[in-house]
Amino acid sequence: MDLQLKGNVALVTGGASGIGEATVRMLVAEGARVGIVDRDAARASALAEELGEAAVALVADLTREEECRRSVEGLVSKFGGIGVLVNNAGVNDSVNLDQPPAAFMESLQRNLFHVFAMTHHAREHLRKARGAIVNVSSKVSVTGQGGTSGYAAAKGGVNALTREWAVALAGDGVRVNCVVPAECDTPQYENWFKTLPDPAGTRAAIESLVPLGHRMTSKEELAAMIVFLASPVSAHTTGQLVFVDGGYTHLDRAASRDHSKW
Repeated sequence: MDLQLKGNVALVTGGASGIGEATVRMLVAEGARVGIVDRDAARASALAEELGEAAVALVADLTREEECRRSVEGLVSKFGGIGVLVNNAGVNDSVNLDQPPAAFMESLQRNLFHVFAMTHHAREHLRKARGAIVNVSSKVSVTGQGGTSGYAAAKGGVNALTREWAVALAGDGVRVNCVVPAECDTPQYENWFKTLPDPAGTRAAIESLVPLGHRMTSKEELAAMIVFLASPVSAHTTGQLVFVDGGYTHLDRAASRDHSKW
């Protein structure tokens, strides 16, 4: 299927690794030109170099508004506009109730502030393009996890802003949707596994809870939904929270059992 993205310009935050990198690669494969916004200069630059003229690395600390603004301006200067904004950057930082309120605010700065800031600075370009915003949230926003108050609040905020902006920007023809992962196979998750006494056992236990296929979702599967929602093919879809999680979040826990053993 032609997703009609050829010649479009997209900005992807956290675009140098994980779900962001997979999204960047898929957008370029569909003919888009992409700004890779990431704090990891080496990874962002290497990916942009690999992808050639279709990509540019925009190194930024997204907790700083000035760097968010500069990223938008850098992409517009390079490619002439912005038709797609993917707010993907974030980290489950385990800021919990045992930590002081200042730590909670810092978590919101890392995980929610830049979603607003990037959208604020890109909004006029998106209006001109009658473009699309795709936010990336987390199942933690609807299930809770325990021990991660900051991240849960931030991702709940992302869900709410998706609906708010879908209303606010509908008159300009800008669509806003959100992709919600659960257990996704990313470098962040792999690094967490490595800190555990039994990485393989923990991974197997998590995978056993996913009803569809008893496996983690791949970053490419998340990217495919992000790119679809960003594309004109989904032209009448807005304000939606789309769970790409193998049924983890909403299906009955009985569905995670191996039915062949019943």
